[in-house]
Amino acid sequence: MTKTLRGLIAPHDAALPAIGAPGREWMSFGALRDLSRAVEAELRARGIAASDRVAIVLPNGPEMATAFVTIAQAAATAPLNPAYRQEEYEFYLEDLKARALVVEEGYDGPALAAARKFGLGILRLRAGEGPAGAFTLHMEGDTRPAAPGTPGPDDVALILHTSGTTSRPKIVPLLQSNIAASADNIRRALDLTPADRCLNVMPLFHIHGLIAAVSASLAAGASISCAPGFDALRFFGWMKEVRPTWYTAVPTMHQAILARAERNRDTIAETPLRFIRSSSASLPAQVMTALSETFGAPVIEAYGMTEATHQMTSNPLGQGAQIPGSVGREAGPMVRIAHEVENRLTEGTGEVVISGPNVTPGYEGNPEANEKNFFIADGTRWFRTGDQGAIDAGGYLRLTGRLKEIINRGGEKISPLEVDGILMDHPAVAQVVTFGMPHPKLGEEVAAALVLREGASASEREIRDFAAGRLADFKVPRRIVILDEIPKGATGKLQRIGLAEKLGLGDGAA
Repeated sequence: MTKTLRGLIAPHDAALPAIGAPGREWMSFGALRDLSRAVEAELRARGIAASDRVAIVLPNGPEMATAFVTIAQAAATAPLNPAYRQEEYEFYLEDLKARALVVEEGYDGPALAAARKFGLGILRLRAGEGPAGAFTLHMEGDTRPAAPGTPGPDDVALILHTSGTTSRPKIVPLLQSNIAASADNIRRALDLTPADRCLNVMPLFHIHGLIAAVSASLAAGASISCAPGFDALRFFGWMKEVRPTWYTAVPTMHQAILARAERNRDTIAETPLRFIRSSSASLPAQVMTALSETFGAPVIEAYGMTEATHQMTSNPLGQGAQIPGSVGREAGPMVRIAHEVENRLTEGTGEVVISGPNVTPGYEGNPEANEKNFFIADGTRWFRTGDQGAIDAGGYLRLTGRLKEIINRGGEKISPLEVDGILMDHPAVAQVVTFGMPHPKLGEEVAAALVLREGASASEREIRDFAAGRLADFKVPRRIVILDEIPKGATGKLQRIGLAEKLGLGDGAA
């Protein structure tokens, strides 16, 4: 089995299209391999060794995709969100021990100021005039060459941070072999071939876009058209031009696409998709059904996280094999249920744990987190995902929520996902996120923020009454906040933790 990113790209016909973008010429696999060699030579000439860490701050698009793919074959990459402030860049660049920063040729933003504060090398990326993703790199200042060498399977290829919602973000180093294993897992789960084409709308500083869209496609000899970010208004125009066989996104993106689907019926009919993929957050069963009916294609919900180099489980592709409300069956690593406190495997509902070649060897410089999140049982090293769930008799995993997001109302444990699912059945509700808000006596009380469907109306009381007819009393939200838009994270995910504070629902808010 291929164990490096270079090995993923090596076997495919040089003439096949690899990387593209709406309105741009395609870069072939042969050209991508040539670019990879040129980038490695430039990095070595400029003093960047195979073990050095290169931060990348570029806008979404084909150059970001090729920068990741080519630099990761020669050094360790660390893609960062272009929307960060200078203080955030200073934290991440110092934490990563980055050696250099890649930015666009004319860039003069906060990442540059942060990099100069630490004396990092500055690599300017100049987009080429040829196919999408073509570029040259130019280092500022004088440098000494680094020793030659190409990263192997056990070398770090990609470094990301955990989201750090409740604590300091942890460094997650992902090896060449982790990326190769995960890309191949996704390729097999989706039965990708050179005939497939992905329209990527996911941000490419995030594991979902980097691995599911880009790396898995390249592993299959398939092509990826990289949009400049997600834009529901432009999505169907891109779809018409690119003619993809699939796309992958987070649930909020799928919902925005669905909202514009009716007026784009012709494009949907003219551009049949083989499947649609959803990951990085739980997809409401109602949205899965609506997507499948609208596009006439199976919706493959997968379950992923950074520490697993993205994919852990996936709904199967076969007709009718997808189960709404389930994240599917194990699709690469072994997936089991463990006791939430004791280091042992168990039956029923518990913490989801995984083991496999796509799993990070451990957090960097954080022995306490490694002690807490990894354990050995039955002769296997398991990683605790922090998610609660259960596996049914058919091997399908159903998640009940993040353990730290489970609402504890006076000792009663409530799954926010269960409440989400009930509220989504209300005909006026388009989007919902259930969360815990502080309560002076119970500790936490159930609350929900929601967005109504366009043209629909409903009061907080009506929605509470609807929920009361379908849920035990202690699970019914005591507060329902109707919003025009629910706050989202940088990758489009709805965030439960901290939402009560953001919405001003403090102690005594019942």
